Amino acid sequence: MLVIGIESSAHTFGVGIVSDSKILANEKEMYPIKDKGMIPSKVAMFHIKNFSKVIKRALEKANIKIRDIDGISYTMGPGMGPSLQVGELVAKTLAKELKVPIVPVNHAMGHIEIAKHFGNLNDPIALYVSGGNSQIIKKFENRYRVIGETLDIGIGNLFDNFAREAKLVPAWGSTVAKLAEKGKFIEMPYTVKGMDFAFTGLLTYSKKLIGKVPLEDICFSLQETAFSMVCEATERALLLTNTKELCVCGGVAQSKRLKEMLSKIAKENNIKFGYAPDEYNADNGAMIAYVGEKLLKCGISKNVEECSIKQRYRIEDAIIC
Repeated sequence: MLVIGIESSAHTFGVGIVSDSKILANEKEMYPIKDKGMIPSKVAMFHIKNFSKVIKRALEKANIKIRDIDGISYTMGPGMGPSLQVGELVAKTLAKELKVPIVPVNHAMGHIEIAKHFGNLNDPIALYVSGGNSQIIKKFENRYRVIGETLDIGIGNLFDNFAREAKLVPAWGSTVAKLAEKGKFIEMPYTVKGMDFAFTGLLTYSKKLIGKVPLEDICFSLQETAFSMVCEATERALLLTNTKELCVCGGVAQSKRLKEMLSKIAKENNIKFGYAPDEYNADNGAMIAYVGEKLLKCGISKNVEECSIKQRYRIEDAIIC
């Protein structure tokens, strides 16, 4: 089965093509954030201008024709409404034109399943960390459940927000991480409640330090404190559920430092730890195609007229097979 997956939940318009769980293509175009962040209407226009060439590149990479496609999957949510709508419209148009089944996919599930695939994991606890989401997720019977999460903003949002305040270019987490390599630790607010955590106090404190102490020290301390918080909550979740597998996924999972900290936790507790290559931790179409193929093979699909988007699509509401 050849399935094309379309990802458009935020700044990335991604197109992936999968056949029998093998990734044949994973192409994307990403909205240039620079120092202004994401303006939803402008991001949507960017996707509209770029979707055609991304699809073309994916088909060329997979060495197939559009008529060879057997199924369509797209990101239903969570995400930014205007961006999600572009992906939905493209997917529905393709499904109608090609007369093939279509299935909506939960964005978080895409990240988790592709991490399990590359990490050769069966039933892990997943630390899902991205711009808008920070959750600890575990599968129970036939549903994924959130057993810990941010009480305010996502960890990626924390870094991006600070980067904009500090006038870093580009204003996102990787720039903070680069500066952090030269920094020294400053004690900062630390908020963990069981398996939940909160970042706004940490963000406010960090912003107030701008101009008063070296920026490298703020970046280092901000990153170390935030990562320590999610690692503490994740370790607690592993021990309370007696889970022997762990994966990290989402855009922030590209951080070498976070993976280093989680790897240490896994080693100390005799837990198998895995993750996807960075290409598949960043938002991408391949993860949507991968989950879409699994769902379609289980007979799960929707009529085109039933397809929609859901900006606050919780993973607990997503069907798995």
